[in-house]
Order: sequence, then structure tokens, then C-alpha cells
Amino acid sequence: MSLKSALRAKRILKVLLQQGNTSVDDLVKLLDISAASVRRDLTKLESQGLVHRTHGGVTLAGEATYEPFRFDASFQIREGRFADEKRRIALAAAELIQERQTIGLTAGTTTTQLARCIRHLKSVSLITNAINIGMELANQPGLKVTLTGGSVQWAGAFSMVGPTALDSLEHIFLDILFLGACGVDPMRGVTAIEADEALIFRVMASHARQVVVLADSSKMGMVSPALICGINAVHTIVTDDGISGDLLALLRATGVKLIVV
Repeated sequence: MSLKSALRAKRILKVLLQQGNTSVDDLVKLLDISAASVRRDLTKLESQGLVHRTHGGVTLAGEATYEPFRFDASFQIREGRFADEKRRIALAAAELIQERQTIGLTAGTTTTQLARCIRHLKSVSLITNAINIGMELANQPGLKVTLTGGSVQWAGAFSMVGPTALDSLEHIFLDILFLGACGVDPMRGVTAIEADEALIFRVMASHARQVVVLADSSKMGMVSPALICGINAVHTIVTDDGISGDLLALLRATGVKLIVV
């Protein structure tokens, strides 16, 4: 795929990530390209397993969830909370990633959504402590996926913790860590429920040039028991427009960059 067609394909995928499905005619109008070019790009994207072509249209390929995970009700329930907001957050976060970067994704539902938004990227190395993210991205040729190893202590979390996970992170450095959290507070910092998980996230954050927190507005202003890091260790927070104006002002006063979608 030429550079020009690769850029067109990226724009097509962005439309599909936002809408889920569209038509060839709509893509021609939205992207101002010929129908023949659209059809060629869709053929290539379909061969990569990223889209499904229909009569006159196209849909985003189904989420590549590893089959056993489809039946985990607890994870599906958490995914369903603020689902639209998490999708918008993930799309915005995906725009921050560049080729040849090494990125980290912590376990979580919003980081899982981000993983689904980067399946088409090329020459990106990804390190995660989330079993489900590793399995969902393992068949994408443009991504090099590394799992930390470790033990899974909580059903439905898919989050690996413990000494093995810590050892694997000792000599790993990240360009960007995308950090999921249960709470984000201007004074108390970024927090999680489980101390063992917070420790893994904290080490990943300390080995990253940039820490980007992904948290929907229901997490903003909340404080959970286990500290991951202070706000001063965070470069960017991506959240949705449900955040209150007062809390937004308090967070901006800390100097952290905010992306509100």
C-alpha cells in the first residue's frame, strides 16, 4: 500500500471507528476521493481483517475479542458503563501515538477500547499487563505485543500482577503509558482499588516519558484506596465532557494537559 493509499485507509478507519459503518458514497463525499479509490482501499483493509464489505457499504470488523472473554459478564458490564464516552476517549488517545513508539497499556476497560482503536497501526511496540489486550492484538502484523507475565488474582480483571510482572518491567522503557484508573483527583492523584495492581501501574508510569490517563468523567474527582501516582507525574488526562467545570479548573491549575471529548 502506497503512502497516499495508506493515508486514505487511515481516514476511512477513523470514520468507521466513529460511526461503526458507512457507505461507499458517504466515504467519497466525506473524504473527497473517487469511488474507485475507496473500493481499492476497502479491499485492502478487508484483506487485513479490519473491515467487512457489504453491498454498497462497509462496517468495522467485529472486535477481535478472544473468544473465552466474550462470556465474562463482569468485564462486559464494566465495558458497558459510559461506553460511548470510553470510545471517544480511546479515539482521542489513539491520535497521540506515532510510528516506532513503544507504548504501554494498563489493564482496564478504557485501555481495552484504545487497543481496539490501534489495530491498524504499523511499527508500534506495545507492552501490557492485560491478558485480554494481548490476545486481542496478537494477530495484528503491525504491532509487536509483549505481555508482562504475572499472576491474575481477580476474576474478570485480566490484570497480571506480582513479582514476575515487576521483574519483566525492570528494564523496559516506554514512550507513552496509557493509564487506566478508578479515581483521578487534583489533590490525591491517580488511584486504583487494588494495591497490587496499583504497584504494577506505578512502575509502568515511572518508566514512561509521558503518562496519559484515560478516565471517563465518572472517575474524575474520585479517590480509590491505592495510589498509582500523583497528578504531578501525569502529562495528559483524556476524559469526556461530563466533567464538571469546577473540577476541570482545579485540574488545569495543576499544569496537567487536559483533552476533553
